[in-house]
Amino acid sequence: MPQGKPVSVPDDGLTTRQRRNRPLLIVHTGPGKGKSTAAFGMALRAWNQGWPVGVFQFVKSAKWRIGEERALRVLGDSGEGGPVAWHKMGEGWSWIQRPGSEADHAADAREGWAQIKRDLAAETYRFYVLDEFTYPIKWGWLDLDDVVETLTSRPGGQHVVVTGRDAPERLVGAADLVTEMGKVKHPMDAGQKGQRGIEW
Repeated sequence: MPQGKPVSVPDDGLTTRQRRNRPLLIVHTGPGKGKSTAAFGMALRAWNQGWPVGVFQFVKSAKWRIGEERALRVLGDSGEGGPVAWHKMGEGWSWIQRPGSEADHAADAREGWAQIKRDLAAETYRFYVLDEFTYPIKWGWLDLDDVVETLTSRPGGQHVVVTGRDAPERLVGAADLVTEMGKVKHPMDAGQKGQRGIEW
């Protein structure tokens, strides 16, 4: 069983308590399944701590009804843990790009990022999930310098988890915790489509 002990203790002048409570920038990336799932699992822990949780989805369609959304909304409304807010950026992004729709999706992504910046400045949430956030960065819809600067200079004790494939090196370098999900095998490789209870 892991003991949760650091490998080394930096000479940064912080007490053990200050270091333990330092807000983290976390990135879940890589080609494997489970990046968002892991982030939502962390959101459950944040909810249990009574922290306000903000989820911002950038790619999955607003029409999709995913299990984590329903569960976290119910928990957020239960009054037992922290409140949960779930934001979908426009209509989401289909893996099949439709002609004439990219400009709208780019505008939705910029609007969503502007809202996150406002929430970070106001310290609206204690825990943020920026789901599939690497894609609008990769597609050039958001400015990477602005993203890295905003996330690394956020005030207070706000934890942020970014998910998505192909996380840019500068974001990975700025993060405190990075997990790369590797794919060994997936049913879709054998032609099987996504299924209930597994993908949503």
